[in-house]
Amino acid sequence: MNRRIVFFVLGRILIVTAALMIPSVIVALIYEEGWAGVYPFLVTIVVMVLIGWTLSFHRPEDMTYYMKEGFAIVALTWIVLSVLGALPYYISGHIPKFYDALFETVSGFSTTGATVLPDIEALPNSLHFWRSFSLMIGGMGILVFALAVMPRTESKEVFVMRAEMPGPTFGKLHSRVRGTARILYVIYFAMMLVLVLLLLAGGMPLFDALIHAFGAAGTGGFSSKALSVAAYNSTYIEVVLGIAMLIFGTNFTLFYLIMKGRVKQALKSEELRWYIGIVVVAVVAISINLRSTYENVGILFRDVFFTVSSVITTTGYAVVDFTYWPLFSRLVLFFLMFVGSMACSTGGGLKVSRVAVYCKMFIREIRSSINPNRILPIRFEGKQLSKSLLRQISNYLILYVALFSAFTLVVAIDVNSFESAFSAVAATFNNIGPGLGLVGPAHNYAFFTPFSKVVLSVGMIMGRLEILPVIVLFSPSTWRKV
Repeated sequence: MNRRIVFFVLGRILIVTAALMIPSVIVALIYEEGWAGVYPFLVTIVVMVLIGWTLSFHRPEDMTYYMKEGFAIVALTWIVLSVLGALPYYISGHIPKFYDALFETVSGFSTTGATVLPDIEALPNSLHFWRSFSLMIGGMGILVFALAVMPRTESKEVFVMRAEMPGPTFGKLHSRVRGTARILYVIYFAMMLVLVLLLLAGGMPLFDALIHAFGAAGTGGFSSKALSVAAYNSTYIEVVLGIAMLIFGTNFTLFYLIMKGRVKQALKSEELRWYIGIVVVAVVAISINLRSTYENVGILFRDVFFTVSSVITTTGYAVVDFTYWPLFSRLVLFFLMFVGSMACSTGGGLKVSRVAVYCKMFIREIRSSINPNRILPIRFEGKQLSKSLLRQISNYLILYVALFSAFTLVVAIDVNSFESAFSAVAATFNNIGPGLGLVGPAHNYAFFTPFSKVVLSVGMIMGRLEILPVIVLFSPSTWRKV
């Protein structure tokens, strides 16, 4: 284990993140929040720079790192950034308890969008901006951003990308990892800019447009309004955000192919067909189930489309309180919470690609039981999946179910409702935000005990990083000297 490179990269990431806090200081100055608005960020910036400079002052002689170091770098960075990123909330006094500030920060960086704030609109604009800006940072990944802007360290950065980019596989778009990171962020920022302009065209103020664009792009769903997107009561805004959430829940590799003029190849994506198919089936099924409760079919379709888009992309924006929908509709949303978005997107969940492979494995087992001697390979995206990859995908599901069960048992101590406890874990572990019952769109997570909030915070990080990096970080064998 090359410990020095782990702490060296962590130090550089802290310095980059400190620079990313400057826009929040500018917002505090623009809205004349005075020293009370600027001070919390300045203190945090100084702390981050000092720690970052200390860790990265001496460049290690051995700059090589591999999968184990990559996983440790990613997990440790997310934990440290979550702790230090909570300081502005805590120092300002707007979130007086540190474990609450930590929960809110983890929710932002992990693009979960869950909150402990009973009165969101009481926050000053600078904290609103930092809260939503953390979604934008975490959406594509702070380490991916750092790889794009930091001076070159070593070619093994692919292991950092592989640990932070969600999905069962990672594909390079460029011969160099740094080139891949830059391409991803160019696409990310370009689409976010288009979204801001579209929201402005719908009459949304610039500050609100930025907040909601960050939330949609990072698929985190933080809003500056207590009623979320419903506060604007605008069909145009809901349709724009609904489509935007689906776009940001799409594999970014497909956008790169479209940029290169390979549109047909992008549209042939099997995962994309599964993704669109699941969305269409869910919208139709829920619309039929809710038809008798709506007088206007247009409003019905608008509410259902927006909610399905928000849940499957794990964004968490809301225009209706779906906690009161019929059981069938709630179960469909439960299913979407676990499916999540496409691999290599900003969304969470198991990922459509994994769900598709699980379905194919299930079908293969049935067919194998009928014809035991027949060899039935599993193909996805036109390629035959290797036994090692299928084993990895199966093992991930085992880890996922085991951890999900453990988190649910802990949360059940606080909540005497299966629906609320189960959906609280589903909403945090899958990085969605709002769940059902006591953690529905009209509620928050403030009532949980400090211990449960910390556990759910761990769940959010593990869900965002897809479990393994955190396990590797806390494995004793990781830190043994070889």
